[in-house]
Amino acid sequence: MTSLTSPQPPAPTVALAASARGLTKTFGRGDTLVHALRGVDLDLPAGRFTAIMGLSGSGKSTLMHCLAGLDQPTDGSVTVAGQALESMDDDTLTRFRRDHVGFVFQAFNLLPMLSAEQNIWLPTELAGQAGRDRDLRRRFDSIVETLGLTARLTHRPAELSGGQQQRVAIARALLSAPAIVFADEPTGNLDSSSSAEVLSLLRQSVRELGQTVVMVTHETEAATYADDVVVLADGRITERRGDAA
Repeated sequence: MTSLTSPQPPAPTVALAASARGLTKTFGRGDTLVHALRGVDLDLPAGRFTAIMGLSGSGKSTLMHCLAGLDQPTDGSVTVAGQALESMDDDTLTRFRRDHVGFVFQAFNLLPMLSAEQNIWLPTELAGQAGRDRDLRRRFDSIVETLGLTARLTHRPAELSGGQQQRVAIARALLSAPAIVFADEPTGNLDSSSSAEVLSLLRQSVRELGQTVVMVTHETEAATYADDVVVLADGRITERRGDAA
């Protein structure tokens, strides 16, 4: 007998920038043992802006550090750009972070003696890419224009506003086209106007440059700029909004 029910097409596969399975992180021992992460499972879709939220002590920064390969989980696995981080030794992991992961820090971390342009180029020069590569130079020009930095490239950090310094930090993180950019409280040291500017630029980098951005924040207003939101409490995910699953 022929079925009258049409077969359902398979669900589309979502490309992932990173994923975690059973992620656990503890600090200390005995009576001082702290469970920072308690079996976290998380998929981060590529080409989207994901905010990881939670109160102080919720585990959000620990989660970011494990996802970015800056810290090792006590148990569980992390995959970034299709590569399992737990299988890498220290040297391999260092090279992997350099080539596939970008970072935007709350304190900007710009070198004060270098111009904005020199700060942006620094990681690629340290990686041996330098500015002679035409494709990289075109990407530099596109990012600088997108972030509105063209007129500020010769200025040193002390000659830039907080928002402009954070733009330079974002450009530096994006230049090598990493698989994923992690932003750790990127608006924590900025006034409300500069914060809105930086968050808009992170969103713009996702929309116009196809970047994947994961931002740790405790600010509800900052999370409204993200496509997906993950909320942590006591080392566990308590809420998910968007495609993060």
